[in-house]
Amino acid sequence: MNWQDRLIALAIVAVWGFNFVVIKWGVAGVPPFLLGGLRFVAAAGLGLVFVRRPVIPWRWLALYGLTVGFGQFACLFTAIKVGMPAGLASIVLQSQAFFTLLIAFAWQRERFTRYQLAGLLIGGLGLWCIGGIGVGELPWLGFVLTLAAAVSWALSNVVVRGIVRAGHQPDMMGLVVWSSLFPIVPFLVVSAWLEADAIHWAEVVTLRSLFAILYLALIATLFGYGQWSRLLARHTANVVAPYSLLVPFFGVLSAALFLGERLTSWQWTGGAVLLAGLAVNVFGPRLFSLSSRARTVSS
Repeated sequence: MNWQDRLIALAIVAVWGFNFVVIKWGVAGVPPFLLGGLRFVAAAGLGLVFVRRPVIPWRWLALYGLTVGFGQFACLFTAIKVGMPAGLASIVLQSQAFFTLLIAFAWQRERFTRYQLAGLLIGGLGLWCIGGIGVGELPWLGFVLTLAAAVSWALSNVVVRGIVRAGHQPDMMGLVVWSSLFPIVPFLVVSAWLEADAIHWAEVVTLRSLFAILYLALIATLFGYGQWSRLLARHTANVVAPYSLLVPFFGVLSAALFLGERLTSWQWTGGAVLLAGLAVNVFGPRLFSLSSRARTVSS
């Protein structure tokens, strides 16, 4: 990967990390379900003009949109609304990698490698440090909802595998944009049902709220996924995917700078252990190969 593409990859993960701060700003003025609906209205309204529909059946678009769009962001936006720290949410959400393994095992009978199993156990220990020992230091509902968001993201990953297994090769940018049509109605219906009394249009149309909606739709979704898809088109997945591990770094950093958030000692410990498990899951064979070579050289 050349230095230009490295800078693009870093810009994308920085955008996705800062996304959690923007969500915090957004739900301060716009109820979570309405924020989700407006985000996808903006993403679909602008994206459909420029992005061609992927050649896959509508049912796959619907499944992807309802899992990654409605399921993930309904839970995540509500979690942050009820007090889940933005920086910690960026860490806990990465547990989607482990939930993907579990769902793929249960649904598609995929087997674990020993590195994936080790990463799963280490990641589980990290979540226990955050939600078991440290749960008294954060809103338990926010923590549970963030885990539910991670499960929804994991379900969308399994849906993508199902699309590929069905013989389709979807363009991820097209998949993200066209699937944005499907969360709109659920978000707006639930918002009308649960949030009617909480909607104050004077707060919805403030500069901060409008910035949040446009950032989530244009920068995080269209720019982020668009550039990520181009990187995946030019480079193999094992070169591009590791950059996503930096999202929690930028999430915690931006939450500290813009929101003044500080993680407790148990949250730091749990976050570090969770990310270590994720690193073992992604880099396991490479890490152990390097360790074996080092032992061979030293002997």
